[in-house]
Amino acid sequence: MPAKNTTKVLIGGKIVTLSGYESEDYLQKVASYMNHKITQLSELPGYNRQPVETKHTLLSLNIADDYFKAKRQAEVFEEDSQLKDKEMYDLKHDLIEAQIQVENLTAEKEKLMAQIRQLETDMDNLLK
Repeated sequence: MPAKNTTKVLIGGKIVTLSGYESEDYLQKVASYMNHKITQLSELPGYNRQPVETKHTLLSLNIADDYFKAKRQAEVFEEDSQLKDKEMYDLKHDLIEAQIQVENLTAEKEKLMAQIRQLETDMDNLLK
């Protein structure tokens, strides 16, 4: 199991200690994301006059919104990936079928060429 990391980060102007099994860089990115969301919300008219609890609720709602949008985007990418995988499988299947047809036609051509050569030989023998 990876080692637990603990790091101090600055969120909303306050130093907070974060712990987790992720890297310190990751924990800093999380804090940076939180600060970015707080900054975005702070730019909205009237946000700074709201009670702290309301600010926290709005922050949580915005983060949840980002999460669900990212989750949906990941689902769309997964669906697209599965569709592309199926298309690739179908194309490979079609290619194999085409290769088999080419092989069969080549073998049939060789048989016909052998028959033509035999008929030409037979015809030459008859004309002699």
